[in-house]
Amino acid sequence: MNYQVPKSALLSAVFLCVGWMLAVTAVAGSPADPAIASKLKVTLEAATKTMKVQSIETSEIPGLYTVQFVDGPLIYSSPEGDYFVAGDMFRIEPTGFVNLAEQRRDGVRKDKIDQVAIDDMIVFSPGAAPRASITVFTDVTCFYCQKLHKEVPELNRRGVEVRYLAYPRAGLASDGYRQLASAWCSADPQDAITRMKNKLKVPENVCANNPVASQFELGQELGVRGTPAIVLESGQMLPGYQTADELIATMGLN
Repeated sequence: MNYQVPKSALLSAVFLCVGWMLAVTAVAGSPADPAIASKLKVTLEAATKTMKVQSIETSEIPGLYTVQFVDGPLIYSSPEGDYFVAGDMFRIEPTGFVNLAEQRRDGVRKDKIDQVAIDDMIVFSPGAAPRASITVFTDVTCFYCQKLHKEVPELNRRGVEVRYLAYPRAGLASDGYRQLASAWCSADPQDAITRMKNKLKVPENVCANNPVASQFELGQELGVRGTPAIVLESGQMLPGYQTADELIATMGLN
């Protein structure tokens, strides 16, 4: 899905400098030539000293390579590694600017979330086969998480499965963590999380090996900064609350 920003938005000077190159066709996402990749890896790891290169691929702009660091940033580097750009790359389309870096992050989020076992989520599913699903990083103490939960029955009615992952905003030493863990450890997690989001008491039950800590760490890795953070099947992340009608429209399910 395209990420649109207003045409009046200002791009950084570096994107203005290379904007003329966007008309040149480039096959992005292919592995870099081994000789270039090897030289870039050595140069960049020596320069950063503590960071390791995870992947090097061609980018949409000829002459720049997409370099992803392990647990680190995405940059765009010259073939020699003597210049690089840190930040998002945009493509200009008739309808506006498309954030290519965010599209790449979508793929990473999709892959990571696909690796989470469905049994480790709290799932609210339609009676029939779902038309689509959303994955929501949630916290029971968050007002807009509580508000979104009230939309779940309507989302289910319209064929959308809601999958919850835990994200205690105050960290793993907080009351929010213990509440979320108690929901995940409950004999009926759906009922427990619903009661909590309706501000009703649920007995504390923080069982061993619950998945809350690992889901919180996953959320941080994927760029979650607040809750609810809604991730679509494509990996696109929608920060903040949306109504059922808005989500249905966003997913193109009207």
